[in-house]
Amino acid sequence: MDLRLDDVTVAVDDNVIVRDLSLDVPHGQVVGLIGPNGSGKSTALRCIYRALRPSRGAVWIGPDDLSTLPLRRSARSVAALTQDGGTDLDFTVAETVALGRAPHLRGNQPLSDRERDLCRRAMAQLDVLHLAGRGMLTLSGGERQRVFVARALVQEPQVLVLDEPTNHLDVRHQIELLSLLRGSELTVLVVLHDLNLAAAACDRLAVLSQGRLVATGTPADVLTADLVRTVFGVAVSVVTHPLTGDPQLLYSLDSAPSSEGITT
Repeated sequence: MDLRLDDVTVAVDDNVIVRDLSLDVPHGQVVGLIGPNGSGKSTALRCIYRALRPSRGAVWIGPDDLSTLPLRRSARSVAALTQDGGTDLDFTVAETVALGRAPHLRGNQPLSDRERDLCRRAMAQLDVLHLAGRGMLTLSGGERQRVFVARALVQEPQVLVLDEPTNHLDVRHQIELLSLLRGSELTVLVVLHDLNLAAAACDRLAVLSQGRLVATGTPADVLTADLVRTVFGVAVSVVTHPLTGDPQLLYSLDSAPSSEGITT
């Protein structure tokens, strides 16, 4: 199912965080949302999983304006992994993953055999099945992150939005997760700070700067030295990955802007 942001603007206390954002995420594609800190990426995602209501514009899931759908129905269509997806309750891993079925169940309705199998398969995909009986508070940050992704997949959404899903993950699990997204056939909008991972994992990239969309296109079209210098403030050399042909950025510490004069 297609995802479309149509002229979305978000203002909080007269501060415009996202301005006139129009973005299409076609069915089955992985689109990466990139940009500096504070550029509005997470705010845009919050409009999709309904943690925020746009001040202007609309979010469309297929033919439906998201704001017109009952919450349970939109929760069946959209699953989210947020930056602040922690837990203060020591549910087990299996219990946490099973919460992904909540939009599909009523009251204390138990999981069906199919749903229990779905949970097991998701935990196996994210390499947390061996942790099923462990409490969430005993896990490392990377283990928790993988549990939350498994919970999102168990929701069986049509659209998946993820805010920095590779946070806390080691290199192996970063690659496995992004490979899983590429092969999922879901419509995926993902915020990534690692531009090389974004180039490898995404069909298209959308660049936000100061709340505005400044570029969209394939990774090869978007990740140019000029754009990275203008938007991120660093100089890079762009090379071609010898195996995949994806653009890859080479950074130099000497090219980083000086921190002189920065106050905290």
